[in-house]
Amino acid sequence: MHNQLKDIDSKELDLPETVFVRDVESKVFQSIVWHCLTKVKDIEPLEGNLFDSLLGREILEGVKGIHVEQDQKKHSVNIRVELNISYGISIPEKSEEIHMKILEDISKLTGLHVGSIHIIFKNLIMPRLKKEQKLEDLLQDRVKTVKPTTDSDYYDESF
Repeated sequence: MHNQLKDIDSKELDLPETVFVRDVESKVFQSIVWHCLTKVKDIEPLEGNLFDSLLGREILEGVKGIHVEQDQKKHSVNIRVELNISYGISIPEKSEEIHMKILEDISKLTGLHVGSIHIIFKNLIMPRLKKEQKLEDLLQDRVKTVKPTTDSDYYDESF
C-alpha cells in the first residue's frame, strides 16, 4: 500500500482549499488604540471608574472610552474613541492626528480594514494656575524626600 502512494503524483490529487480564520479580540484593538493615544500630546483618555480601581483591574481591562465593533463579513473594524483635550488646542488638527495614528497602527498590526474611526471629545482639560502647579511640585518633592520609617524608630529595646 505504501508503495502505491509513492507512485502517485501529488499534482493529480484534488485537495480542498485551506481555510484560514483570524479572530482578533476587542482587547487587542483597545490596546493598540491605547498605545496610539499615549503618543499624542494634549489629550487624555477617559479614566476608569471607581469600581475598576477598587477591584484592582488593570488599566486595559477597565478601558473607558474605547469601543470596538468588528464586521466579520467585510473584514473590517469600526472604532469609537472618547477623549479629553487640553484647552486651546485645535480640535480638527488633533482629531486628524489621532485618526491617522490609529488607522496606520490598526491596519499594519492586524491586517484588517478600518471602516470608521469616530473621535468624541468629551471634556476640556483646563490649564493649571502657576500657583497650583508650584504647590503640587512642592508636595511631590516632599513625598520623594521623606525618609521611610520602621518600627524600630518608634520602639526601643525595652518595649
